Amino acid sequence: MINYPNKKKHRERKIVSTANRGMNFENMINQTNEFYLNNNIAVIHKKPIPIQIVKVDYKQRSAAKIVEAYYKLPSTTDYNGLYKGRYIDFEAKETKNKTSFPIKNIHEHQVTHLEQCQNHGGIAFIIIYFSMLDRIFFLDASYVSKYYKRSKTSRKSITLKEIESNGYEITEGYRKPVDYLKVIDEHYIK
Repeated sequence: MINYPNKKKHRERKIVSTANRGMNFENMINQTNEFYLNNNIAVIHKKPIPIQIVKVDYKQRSAAKIVEAYYKLPSTTDYNGLYKGRYIDFEAKETKNKTSFPIKNIHEHQVTHLEQCQNHGGIAFIIIYFSMLDRIFFLDASYVSKYYKRSKTSRKSITLKEIESNGYEITEGYRKPVDYLKVIDEHYIK
């Protein structure tokens, strides 16, 4: 509350920006991937987003600024790479929901891409961060596909119970905050 001299009270408005929503989670994954790379465990990188630059402001050559750009085509997933001779491809998602993951947060072209990777022998999945619960889950692409198809006719989300039953919880670590390779070692690579 702000008290003014004329005794009127005004509530402070808190401005909430969603511009960097998910960036902390993404940074955790990037830190994990950097650890994997630096310790010769795996080579997994964030994919660049394909954009078409339309307009650049050149006030100074050393300070060029992109002022207009468009997506060339829909991006597939966030990360890909190699681990123990296997192709890895995954999407990272964050939700503030406490009881479910809205299926609208993943796009049809991403589901199709994950299915195609799996059909060719790759390990494909999504990692979901429930930020309000501080819980991270690994969900195989086959379940993502199943729930996505279900959302066309019925339920539009994946319940936390379904994720707990069909996915794997990833415990946070210090040097590897999102150690998803532990899940891959336990359930995919024998």
